[in-house]
Amino acid sequence: MKTIQGQNTFIKSWCENPERGAIDQMLNLAKLPFLAGHIAVMPDTHQGYGMPIGGVIATKEVIIPNAVGVDIGCGMCAVKTTLKEINTETLKKIMGEIRQAIPVGFEHQKEKQNESLMPARMDDIDLQSGGTIIGDLCPIVNQQYESALKQIGTLGGGNHFIEIQKGSDGFIWIMIHSGSRNLGKQIADYYNKVAIKLNEKWHTIVDPKWELAFLPADSQEGKAYIREMNYAVDFALANRKLMMDRVCEIFMDNFMSEAIRSDKRMFDPIINIAHNYASLENHNGKNVWIHRKGATLAREDTIGIIPGSQGSCSYIVKGKGNKDSYNSCSHGAGRRMGRKEAVRSLDLEAEKKLLDDKGVIHAIRGKDDLEEAPSAYKNIDLVMREQQDLVEILVKLEPLAVIKG
Repeated sequence: MKTIQGQNTFIKSWCENPERGAIDQMLNLAKLPFLAGHIAVMPDTHQGYGMPIGGVIATKEVIIPNAVGVDIGCGMCAVKTTLKEINTETLKKIMGEIRQAIPVGFEHQKEKQNESLMPARMDDIDLQSGGTIIGDLCPIVNQQYESALKQIGTLGGGNHFIEIQKGSDGFIWIMIHSGSRNLGKQIADYYNKVAIKLNEKWHTIVDPKWELAFLPADSQEGKAYIREMNYAVDFALANRKLMMDRVCEIFMDNFMSEAIRSDKRMFDPIINIAHNYASLENHNGKNVWIHRKGATLAREDTIGIIPGSQGSCSYIVKGKGNKDSYNSCSHGAGRRMGRKEAVRSLDLEAEKKLLDDKGVIHAIRGKDDLEEAPSAYKNIDLVMREQQDLVEILVKLEPLAVIKG
């Protein structure tokens, strides 16, 4: 970890060589008058909107939509199976069945899913407790709810993935990376626009060019954002759980007899960790809003997931509770080049060969797929070395097959 001095506070960085764009965003954050401490930057950091991805900040009484991001609640889940081996033919069959069962990219479900799979809306909870609704408590959620019924259980695009892996513990694992789909984006975009308008009205010193418009946490707008953000976090988890359930069903169909299917003895309990959210936490004796944007909770003994890029290893980890990082760690390997740059500069055949030589059933087919090529990402082993004081590695996971969004 190294320290960089900013205008109003300092930056603690676990990234040895952050890109210039990310540094500029860190320095903008350091000018904010309502920070409640230093800025923490994880080893996978790279430039985002307003705040670098892989960044963690603590604020006093305000919340910043762009310091959470557009894919609210995006995160990882993983399940350990009792399997120790899986042959290539069976693996290819399973991956084909997963593609049939789970829509990817911009695809949604053909039919609305059962409402019991969705998190309860705040308005519904209030009515069940005998309360009276005065206006919509979650206007964007209510507006997007019917669409979300077709989005739950879908992977999405970009760097989202479903991966089958072999662990250093000798077992086969299933890992999924996904978020809150269009629901989270609509919430993020709406409240960021609200924050921009209010900041203009207040003549705030926060420069609009920084893309860090804020909402007072106790204002009507701030409370509404927090409610809807939390719903998106819950929806993202429900989305991952549904996909994991369907992948596990496919595994059971291929490996388990009917006699033992019902108790799902083939799988350990799901591990889940989000990496785009804000939460009220106590640090240094103060209640502050911790914003984790592309950063994972790593409190002492918290079990987390740090994925690599397509074709590289991932890790199941245990947090060390490092106070300097606000009990956080990286959320992955982190990009080393933008999507357009990757498509423009990487060699398709060379990237396919990298994966083929490792025996990975991969998702690199055409030029556009180079957005998610291994060489577009940082070296996950270096990222893990840079955060040895943040997490302990429990299991190293080598990829066998991957589906990308």
